[in-house]
Amino acid sequence: MEVTMNQAELQNPPKECRVEEERPMSRSDSGSGEDSLDGLIRQNCPLTPSLSPRKRTTSQSKTEPPLLRTNKRTIYTAGRPPWYNVTGTTFKEAFVIGLCGGSASGKTTVANKIIEALDVPWVVLLSMDSFYKVLSKEEQELASKNEYNFDHPDAFDFELLVTILRKLKKGKSIKVPVYDFTSHSRRKEWKTVYGANVVIFEGILAFANKELLKLLDMKVFVDTDSDIRLVRRLKRDISERGRDIAGVIKQYNKYVKPAFEQYIEPTVQVADIVVPRGGENFVALDLIVQHVHSQLEKREITVRSALASAHQGQPLPTTLSVMESTPQVRGMHTIIRNKETNRDEFIFYSKRLMRLLIEHALSFLPLKPVSVETPQGTIYEGKRLSGKRITGVSILRAGETMEQALMAVCKDIRLGKILIQTNHDTGEPELHYLRLPKDISEDYVILMDSTVSTGAAALMAVRVLLDHDVQEDKIFLLSLLMAEMGVHSVAYAFPKVRIITTAVDKKVNDEFHIIPGIGNFGDRYFGTDTPSDWYESDEGMDY
Repeated sequence: MEVTMNQAELQNPPKECRVEEERPMSRSDSGSGEDSLDGLIRQNCPLTPSLSPRKRTTSQSKTEPPLLRTNKRTIYTAGRPPWYNVTGTTFKEAFVIGLCGGSASGKTTVANKIIEALDVPWVVLLSMDSFYKVLSKEEQELASKNEYNFDHPDAFDFELLVTILRKLKKGKSIKVPVYDFTSHSRRKEWKTVYGANVVIFEGILAFANKELLKLLDMKVFVDTDSDIRLVRRLKRDISERGRDIAGVIKQYNKYVKPAFEQYIEPTVQVADIVVPRGGENFVALDLIVQHVHSQLEKREITVRSALASAHQGQPLPTTLSVMESTPQVRGMHTIIRNKETNRDEFIFYSKRLMRLLIEHALSFLPLKPVSVETPQGTIYEGKRLSGKRITGVSILRAGETMEQALMAVCKDIRLGKILIQTNHDTGEPELHYLRLPKDISEDYVILMDSTVSTGAAALMAVRVLLDHDVQEDKIFLLSLLMAEMGVHSVAYAFPKVRIITTAVDKKVNDEFHIIPGIGNFGDRYFGTDTPSDWYESDEGMDY
């Protein structure tokens, strides 16, 4: 079947669109290919677990930022643009593509080829295999005998799946279970997934739940000949999941085939696009990619320009705390602001200011009364942190310079890092990398950057923390120098965040540099001559 479409149809595909490539082989010829039963025999495919190593024994749900690794360093080649507006509210939900099809129809292959063709950063692949229910002892015994129906809707934890996909679509950090196919159980370690521009959700029953369907922006059904699916399932379950051929065929005839006919095949009616032959159908894949790109373009937003024109002439917020400008503090500012100051003196006096800033910030942490006994046997009424712990998070690279002062004051403190850079084409901040400690949602977080001008990078960093369920009133933004514009931007978006600095300058020039400012703090501190495209955050560059 050959299908021709004009450009408008490609950009706006009809509700039900079946796409096929012109090909010399008819559907009835499908038994002669590599995936046919005859082809399986000709290739001498090993049919016993002892002859073939297990390649994948757990469910696959993954995300990773785009990067380029060299011998000396890791370069982050693409970032995630803002997914929120100037109020700090999530504005742009992830675009969710649902891939449905029978077992071994090639859904994962299609998903990977879509990811490759999209060529956009921060794509998450979420597999329905991760959401099999935890089996009881009796059910595990049935599964070991191939007597448990893994293709029935009751085998999946749809409640957990819908909850996780809904949070991921809204931009939240989520934890995905890892299912072990050899033991038929979930592993203790769950995978953390965050930062999706596009989510590709694939599974045999991806269209079988009404609440799931509401979360899918595009529904794709992968249609593959049943003989091919059987051969692929034999290969996969024998070589990757440690099954024997008799057990695979028994399970297929008893559960897989009936479940496909009863639960999976009928859902093709809700699909927006039907893709025959899976990953080999390049016309269908191109159509999908074009539509996703058009949808992403509609969702683009600008933040920095809006910040630059907002809040002018407003009084400084009450959440701002500026250290007292004592003669000592003003003297240190004089030294580090002086363009003639050499690097050693710049580092020395910057560190002194950082230490004072950290000590000042700690005074805003809530304390609770506590009684201790002194060596003389008397009771002293003191104070202790009213909370679990403190975590420091630096905005790379300039914010990292404040970590030493924090560690000197707070013993055994946990540290996290966020890399945010300016896209020189759009002028917008982009998230390139983050590494946050586990269970950070329970902590007081000290967010550190050397300077804040427009507040664009700080705004993104705070949004990241909120997406990881850190409470807004437990975030403390610390910076040596801020512009009034940056203070207003953060306070307007996040009125509960405490903002703490040693000084606030009034102006920002057309290039978003603080005036009179301090120059490029990162370059002056690290001794580099020009801003580094790979390591400097926009705020660290005094932008």
